[in-house]
Amino acid sequence: MPPSSQAAVLAWLKDKKFTSVLDVPSGDGWLARGVKAQGQGNEFDGIDLYEQPADGYRRIWKCDLNDGLPSECGTYDLVCCCEGIEHVGNPLLLFQAFKCCIRPDGHLVITTPNVWYPQARLQYLARGFFPSFPCLVGKIVHGSHMHIMPWNWPQLYLYLKLAGFDQIQIVTEPLSAAKHFYEKLLALPPRLYARRRARKASTDEQRIFWETAASDAALLGRHLIVTARPRLLK
Repeated sequence: MPPSSQAAVLAWLKDKKFTSVLDVPSGDGWLARGVKAQGQGNEFDGIDLYEQPADGYRRIWKCDLNDGLPSECGTYDLVCCCEGIEHVGNPLLLFQAFKCCIRPDGHLVITTPNVWYPQARLQYLARGFFPSFPCLVGKIVHGSHMHIMPWNWPQLYLYLKLAGFDQIQIVTEPLSAAKHFYEKLLALPPRLYARRRARKASTDEQRIFWETAASDAALLGRHLIVTARPRLLK
């Protein structure tokens, strides 16, 4: 995960109140180090398929996220899944497991590469494959770090809603900006389309979705940071 994206996640968390955190996948433990340096989150659990960092974590589970989460997981104020969902073939199962592990007033943070930016669409048109998501024939190894599930704002929104989340938002970061000027031009038609849909929206939910779809972070960003909260039962 790019350092600028890590900094954006930590900046978003800085004014949030939470104690217990599930970091999945926990990787080298950058999230625990960063959050604790801000004076937050004194109860950290981690899940990872490969690395097993110890400093700053109460416990680490070694787990394949395609199988969901370990049954020993409790409930947490915050669940962070940074650079994990692009490796998972059963994302809805995983998102539903996240929902079960988050307390009613808690937060979910997800980060992943974005395939909605113009250069990615052009590469898909030319090759049939998005950047960072190559053809894997002859390289398929179960349980490896393969990028198998490309994500964009509408798809991530859909899966989070299906899993029982609301208040789904994109966090703006340095990678939310266009890298090339021509991308701003190519993004103009979908931006105008999304804005038109926002104006015609019949509910606040529809309006907010289309306004977000028209944003630079959704249309031009090479990376997504998305937050959500569990849907409360009425």
